[in-house]
Amino acid sequence: MATYDGSLLEDTIATQPRLAWPAMAWFSALLIACYAPLLWALARQWATAEDMSHGFFVPLVAGYIVWRKRGELAAIKPSPNYWGLMLAAWGGVQMVLGTLAAQVFIAETAFLVSLAGAVLFLGGSRALKILAFPLFLLAFMFPIPAIVYAHLTLPLQLFASSVAETILNALGVPVLRDGNVLELASQRLSVVEACSGIRSLVSLAFLALVYAYFFDRRVWMRWVLLAATVPIAIAANAARVTLMGLIGEYRTDLAQGFMHLAEGWMLFVTALALVLLFHRVVNRCLTS
Repeated sequence: MATYDGSLLEDTIATQPRLAWPAMAWFSALLIACYAPLLWALARQWATAEDMSHGFFVPLVAGYIVWRKRGELAAIKPSPNYWGLMLAAWGGVQMVLGTLAAQVFIAETAFLVSLAGAVLFLGGSRALKILAFPLFLLAFMFPIPAIVYAHLTLPLQLFASSVAETILNALGVPVLRDGNVLELASQRLSVVEACSGIRSLVSLAFLALVYAYFFDRRVWMRWVLLAATVPIAIAANAARVTLMGLIGEYRTDLAQGFMHLAEGWMLFVTALALVLLFHRVVNRCLTS
């Protein structure tokens, strides 16, 4: 009868190649040191820009997901890929070019390019695949490029004001719309860039992806919920403008200041609840 040699198995496990954790730690520290000025400027944006307040949570959530995947990372056989070193170097070139051209988005996202290159270089394509989702989440650290923001805001402003005009007139509240400006009997409501819905869309998309990761094992569901946030956020923003116009007809002070901010938070929570409801509806349709 064959005997079980436990020491042989232990020797095999002990000699199995592991990820170079010390090298990864050194690479991470080096990247942070190289990109420190840009990262500090990014943190200031999170603290000052209302649409980027979620930025502080993005690296924390991504880091937690990486920690949860530590078992998968420890189980793989590392196969360093030197294309990753070239990708990390390209990130440095991108940072320099973006800084010289005063293109903040290009300069800031260079950090993510170099980070992905470091993972590929030290752990190989398998490690990069395991960490693909938390790396993707890190993209939410960066503000939307100014040129994209400028092209999206005006159509969203016009859409929100148009929907508000239609609903208010249907409710018997007379309103005249001139572009993104609503003329009511008691007030003049201007749908400015801050009310375009871009802010809530980015934050809602991030929360939808995180929710899908923790509460649904199907990868495709993350992208379904991500796509669903677009119409939900746009509809919620149009409802916000309509609500401000309706409330302002009775008390103009409730459509300004703190109450204006509170209405925004209330509708954002409602939009998040709609994302969760949509998730349940999709699951119900799949099981029925």
